[in-house]
Amino acid sequence: MKRTKLLTGLALLILAGCTHSARENAFYTDYVNPFIGTGGHGHTFPGPVLPHGMIQPSPDTRIYQWDACSGYHYSDNSINGFSHTHLSGTGVGDYGDILLMPTTGKQEYQYLGYDSQKTAYASDFSHEEEEARPGYYSVHLKRYNVKAELTATKRAALHRYRFPENKESGFIVDLDYSLQRQENANMELEQISDTEIVGWKQTKGWAEKQDIGFYMKFSKPFTCKIIDTPINTEREGKPFVMNRSKALLQFATENDEEVLVKVGISAVDINGARQNVEKEIPSWNFDSIATAAQNEWNNYLKTIEIESNDETSKKIFYTALYHTAIHPSLFTDIDGRYRGIDGLIHRAETDESIYTVYSLWDTFRALHPLFTIIDSELNDKLVMSLMQKYQEGGILPMWELAGNYTATMIGYHAVPVIVDAYMKGFDKIDGQELLKACLRSAEYDTTSIIASKRMIGGLMPISKYYKNKIGYIPYDKENESVAKGLEYAYNDWCIATLAQAIGDTATYERYKTLANGYKHYYDTSTGFMRGKDINGKWHTPFNPRYSDHRNDDYCEGTAWQWTWFAPHDIEGLIELIGGQEKFTERLDSLFTADSTIDGPLVSADISGMIGQYAHGNEPSHHIVHLYNYIGQPWKTQQLVDTILYTQYFDNPNGLSGNEDCGQMSAWYVLNAMGFYQVCPGAPIYSIGRPIFDRVTINLPDKKKFTIIAHNNSRTNKYVQNIRLDGVLLESPFFMHSDIMKGGQLEIEMGNTPPKQ
Repeated sequence: MKRTKLLTGLALLILAGCTHSARENAFYTDYVNPFIGTGGHGHTFPGPVLPHGMIQPSPDTRIYQWDACSGYHYSDNSINGFSHTHLSGTGVGDYGDILLMPTTGKQEYQYLGYDSQKTAYASDFSHEEEEARPGYYSVHLKRYNVKAELTATKRAALHRYRFPENKESGFIVDLDYSLQRQENANMELEQISDTEIVGWKQTKGWAEKQDIGFYMKFSKPFTCKIIDTPINTEREGKPFVMNRSKALLQFATENDEEVLVKVGISAVDINGARQNVEKEIPSWNFDSIATAAQNEWNNYLKTIEIESNDETSKKIFYTALYHTAIHPSLFTDIDGRYRGIDGLIHRAETDESIYTVYSLWDTFRALHPLFTIIDSELNDKLVMSLMQKYQEGGILPMWELAGNYTATMIGYHAVPVIVDAYMKGFDKIDGQELLKACLRSAEYDTTSIIASKRMIGGLMPISKYYKNKIGYIPYDKENESVAKGLEYAYNDWCIATLAQAIGDTATYERYKTLANGYKHYYDTSTGFMRGKDINGKWHTPFNPRYSDHRNDDYCEGTAWQWTWFAPHDIEGLIELIGGQEKFTERLDSLFTADSTIDGPLVSADISGMIGQYAHGNEPSHHIVHLYNYIGQPWKTQQLVDTILYTQYFDNPNGLSGNEDCGQMSAWYVLNAMGFYQVCPGAPIYSIGRPIFDRVTINLPDKKKFTIIAHNNSRTNKYVQNIRLDGVLLESPFFMHSDIMKGGQLEIEMGNTPPKQ
């Protein structure tokens, strides 16, 4: 497999050099392997994208089912073509819009049936003839003997193809293609010159109504035949009408002739797509665009400089940091226009104001906290974009996609993203307005939400009514009652925190009480969080290992994983479970219990098992740091070390669960540096086990925060003492403000825990 090759000789010395000037010149992109996570259930893609870019040109190797969520899976050996929108690490599939495929000879385009993962024009390929690095992808298509190369700007893609000698070379532009075979409607496809083609469609899938237009310009004139004939077929045994909306482009080529294609997309209109191309790719210089993309990535990656002799961990780290910058994605055209969550066209104050793909159930935990450190300006934009969606649609999103509410997952986790930003200094919007938006998500009110009835039901489930009315959610009235109740309690604590910060005492008192709602679910007889019915009776029978995916009292987990979710009140949770000794005993048992999961449909998301701890899914991500709260930090250090070295690898199967739009990688980035925020909204970091000798976080105004791990090695995983700016810390915690003012955290490591 061809991948980015590490610099050798002098270049390696530059990366490992001791001087600041040397590190500034390093190419951190050489440590990124975009194939990490493309195997297993990571659901990442290898194609080029700029940090938080609108467009993601990438190869598609399969069309539907769970491991087609990104369109690419490393185990496959054929490519359907190169579409221009992709999701990174999601557990639900969508996108795969505007597919382009080079061809030679007769062009085949017939429909092959719903069970087929391959298009008629798919080509075999080999990983030995495939390369990916930040901002660049290439592969040799065996069927056509064509080399394909892709690069991108923020809103446009540039393709370069090297054809053999052939009188029937060409391209297929497939407008009807989409991942998960969503319903494509209102399709328009038009040739506007002998080098240009445009199109528009509406797609109904995970996003109920995705509008997307495109503009393509080719460096070589072509003849064009547009196929737009509806055909009747079957989809899962039911009648289904499919439109063959495809353009067949043809021309003759000489041996090794290069043909380039510019592609722009827009959710506004075709003209927006065209402007995005013309402004961002004015020339045909592929190499300059690819170099610019690499440089932009290098600038992002060098916000964190690491020094270590562990080359593999460097690659895992910088690939993780790379994955944190794919979503959320830019949603404004170059002229500032965008399609709002109300379906209307708006114009933003700047052309980088509105974003999409908010996987909030996942990313509130680590991704957004990471942004508050390494790119607070971006995080401010993301918060303001969330607030704009609230203004347009009537409520903050839960999981926003392509300008659509999706009501996917549980909780109302735009709230902790907003509150965490505010508690760390966000001042772009008045605190009263922020509180108003947060309260809208917490109170049961189905009115004035601009969305379908189905979406309104998901955004405003009856569980909020019961939470506010009786203090808990009965399992016989609402699915996933325990998980929802626990997350609501945390979300409500965030609201109380914001209310207290702005001096709203009444709201603070009400939501401080609601934040204790997690206590309703703890069953002392079993030692687990457990569902109870409307009459207050426990759900029986009870099995803490039981999982019926999205159809039980929990969400993508079991009682084993969910019992520990009260990040806002760990002291209260300790007391609830029976005091420190009992809490420690129960927490220890989590990591030593049998990993078996029972049930009729065990959630595939419960993965990355250490006992009953499931690192492959988000509910577990804070748990290893709970030992710091009970005076046993060496257990946190040991477990962090185990996870960093056994759950992340430099290969396609390098993630133990879905990447989830950067959350899995953000966890690694923070913990590899040596700390983690257990409770977003409380700007406190818990210290774990740094794996690098030295980490430098480059902050605004040329400030730096440096973490130095003395005597660090694989065996020396235990913290002996910690000094912040020379002052010995009495506990393994420090503040967000300590980072942002710049300074130095020194951690002395050893091979055994210090005496307590």
